[in-house]
Amino acid sequence: MNITVNWGLLAPILAIQLILMVTALTSLYKADATRGPKWMWVLIIVFGQILGPIIYFVVGRNDRS
Repeated sequence: MNITVNWGLLAPILAIQLILMVTALTSLYKADATRGPKWMWVLIIVFGQILGPIIYFVVGRNDRS
C-alpha cells in the first residue's frame, strides 16, 4: 500500500497551525493574567492543533479594558 501525500494542500495548513501556535504562545508568555492557569493554556495551545490557539484567543485572554 503506497500512500501519497499532497504537500501542496497540506503545507499551507501546517504553516497556519505553526503561526497560530507561535503567536498564541507568545501572547500567553506576555500576558499578566489569563482565565485559568498558564500551564493549562500551554497544553491547550500545543495539543489543540488549529483550534487550541483559537480557543485561547477567544476564551483564555483576560483583557482588562
